[in-house]
Amino acid sequence: MKSINYIILLSFFLTQTIIAMQLSSPAFSNNSKIPTKYTCSGEDIPPPLSWSGIPEGTKSLVLIMDDPDAPSGNWDHWILYNIPPTTTGLAENTHNYPTGTDFGMNSWQKAEYGGPCPPKGDDPHRYFFTLYALDTKLPGHIAPSKTTITMAIEDHIIDQAELVGLYERPL
Repeated sequence: MKSINYIILLSFFLTQTIIAMQLSSPAFSNNSKIPTKYTCSGEDIPPPLSWSGIPEGTKSLVLIMDDPDAPSGNWDHWILYNIPPTTTGLAENTHNYPTGTDFGMNSWQKAEYGGPCPPKGDDPHRYFFTLYALDTKLPGHIAPSKTTITMAIEDHIIDQAELVGLYERPL
């Protein structure tokens, strides 16, 4: 009887699929060009994003968009934190962020989205959109820096997902 229970239990676990957290955009696929309208060469508006597979126990989400290829070092474009875990994405050019969402300070010293905008002749650049699922909600600050956010989330990350967009200046 014990071995039958073991076999039933084992087959149950083998048939379960582990859903990893995923981040995507209907505007561009991973490792492809970000459309011009989401850059400083266009309308400079936030792209639509969607996510799934948020792990159980998630208390908040953090979204960071940055450019590791910037000549001056990593450049922060968009920082959102305390996004409710029930949120499944953000609409294009959203101004209606989910209730409770807080904004971090980007490298332009603004608490808002700043699209890809590398110096002329410095193409291509990679832009990393990283979504973190946390086991806590962060204390509210007035537009903290990415450094402050990353230090605060360090021991609270349950899972993360990444979407990479590429930028090349339009001809």
